[in-house]
Amino acid sequence: MSCNILVLGVGNVLLADEGAGVRAVEQLQRSYVFPPQVELIDGGTMGLDLLGYLDDKSHLFIVDAIISTKPPGSLVVEKLLDPPAYFRQKISPHQIGLCELLAVAAMQDCLPPDITLFGIVPLDLSTGIEMSPEANAAVSDAVLAVVKELGLLGIEVGAPRC
Repeated sequence: MSCNILVLGVGNVLLADEGAGVRAVEQLQRSYVFPPQVELIDGGTMGLDLLGYLDDKSHLFIVDAIISTKPPGSLVVEKLLDPPAYFRQKISPHQIGLCELLAVAAMQDCLPPDITLFGIVPLDLSTGIEMSPEANAAVSDAVLAVVKELGLLGIEVGAPRC
């Protein structure tokens, strides 16, 4: 089976650590060169507007700030068997849109069969564009975890050209 992968960073960069998913995608774009079968999208808080990006994808990697019992700055990597249900339980302004996106994609039969969440546990959700040191460290961990997961799928990424 050939891989066609979407790496989707979501979150609100105006709410400190809530923007961790977007920051991770930005770091991936700066730090690596990806083959054509890997698409990186800054989904911000777009919700249903992202539906078209899911078409014909074999894998969806979601990078997002998540509510967790783990300490701030933790990275949670999890295969999602029922993505709409997972995000229904979360508390975040954009995740309502993410839950709807995944539910509509499932109804339209365009939900990628393999979905992995790279969840970053935030410390600070106040208004501001600066992330906490804990979330910044977790973003770097998420970037490495995404690259590692791509490698497990046989996808090689390269360092950026100067």
